[in-house]
Amino acid sequence: MVELNKVFLDEEDPDERPRSLLREIISFAGYVVFVVLFTYIIVTYVGQRTEVVGSSMYPTLHDGDNLLVDKISYRFTDIERFDIIVFEYQHEENVYYIKRIIGLPGETVQITDGNIYINGELLEEDYGYEVMESDGLAAEPVTLGENEYFVLGDNRNDSTDSRDPRVGNITRDIIVGKAFVRIYPFDAIGFLKHQ
Repeated sequence: MVELNKVFLDEEDPDERPRSLLREIISFAGYVVFVVLFTYIIVTYVGQRTEVVGSSMYPTLHDGDNLLVDKISYRFTDIERFDIIVFEYQHEENVYYIKRIIGLPGETVQITDGNIYINGELLEEDYGYEVMESDGLAAEPVTLGENEYFVLGDNRNDSTDSRDPRVGNITRDIIVGKAFVRIYPFDAIGFLKHQ
C-alpha cells in the first residue's frame, strides 16, 4: 500500500507582508550606504582615476591617458627620485599637475645648458624628451627645504614645472599620490616606469 504524504502550504499572514517589505527596503538601503561609503573611502584615501590633459609628460604619458593614482603608499614610504606624482596646483582650485620627481628634500638642484645637476653632480637620467631650452628658476642653484621637491615634466620644453615660478618647489602636503598604472587606452595598459 502506498502512503500519501500531504503537504500543506501555510498562507502568508497578511500582517507579515509589510514587515517583509520593510526588511527588504532596509536591507537595500544598507547595501547602498555601504557601497557609497566604501567608494568614498577608496577614492579619498586609497586611490583615484586621473586623466592626463596635455603633453607635458610626453613620451611617457599622452593626452587622454587614464591613470590610477596610489594615494596611500606615501603614508608609509618615502617619495623617491623619478616617481611620477600628481599634485595640487596652488593657484587654481581643483587643478592637478602630473610631473616627475627630480630633486629631493635637502638637495640643491641646478640646470645648466639643459643638464640637471644634483648637489653639483650631473644627474644620469633619460626621461627628458629633448634637451631643455629653458633653465628657468634652476639657472641658479635651488636648495630644497625639508619636505620640498623639484619636479619636471618629461616633455621638458612644453612643461610648466618647478622651473616656473607659478609652480616652484612643491611641498609634500600638496602631493596627492603616485601615478602607477595606465588603465586607458586599452592597448597601452601597464605599469609606469619610475626607476
